[in-house]
Amino acid sequence: MTGRQKIAYQGEPGANSHIACRDVYPDFEAVPFRTFEECFTALEDGTVGLAMIPVENSTAGRVADIHHLLPNSAVHIIGEYFLPVRHQLLGLPQATMDDLKTVHSHPQALAQCRNAIRGLGLTAVPAADTAGSAREVAEWGDVTKAAVASRLAAEEYGLRVLHADLEDEEHNTTRFLILSNERLRAASGVGPIVTTLVFKVRNMPAALYKALGGFATNGVNMTKLESCMISGEFVATQFLADVEGSPEDPAVERAFAELAFFADYRILGVYRASRYRERYSQLPQGS
Repeated sequence: MTGRQKIAYQGEPGANSHIACRDVYPDFEAVPFRTFEECFTALEDGTVGLAMIPVENSTAGRVADIHHLLPNSAVHIIGEYFLPVRHQLLGLPQATMDDLKTVHSHPQALAQCRNAIRGLGLTAVPAADTAGSAREVAEWGDVTKAAVASRLAAEEYGLRVLHADLEDEEHNTTRFLILSNERLRAASGVGPIVTTLVFKVRNMPAALYKALGGFATNGVNMTKLESCMISGEFVATQFLADVEGSPEDPAVERAFAELAFFADYRILGVYRASRYRERYSQLPQGS
């Protein structure tokens, strides 16, 4: 199997990123890597053709590492996927809820189950990833230790679900970006489009206000705007943004032309919006 038929994810077999890979690219070989940095490197050097990377969660917020890696990489965003996340409390087959004292998992997963873990009287212990925690619980053989991970992880490592659907919020969903080392852009007119960009405003009064003004005056909806520091400098900030529409659309093209007067920017991807967006955009306010 060539690198083009492989998709990278961070974590170990059974991780939620692994599930996302299987959902979207069932015919690809899903290749696990220990860190996000290793996923990006494998993509850039052609070891894999794609990568499935989480960027934000509806309960715990953004995945900070990605907002540092994306702007500095040479990869391209070619799609997005929203995965409803159901966390399971996994223990040894012989363990009971009364035996448990600690629960181990990725900090994001622990944050998404914070209230439930507190209610069970367990001590949360951060770890590298969800599936890796499940593997470790199986290896430790200690009935007092549990992991927050997926049902797939339970199958992978021979654990038992002691408490199902541990997440605090029913809507708990993680957004993934699908990355490629090829510059593939969705054509305008094929359906709802998302354009992701990174920009750094110039050192001038009201630069950010003016940079964003072009999107407002041209009626372009900006669905995300997040700041991230550059090289640890408090005076240098760049922004990661998502806007609705393609740079080929006249309104978006005009907005980018105005942005260029006040900021240096780079487009990271132009891709079809997930159908999941249509579902939650139609919900009444407060849902």
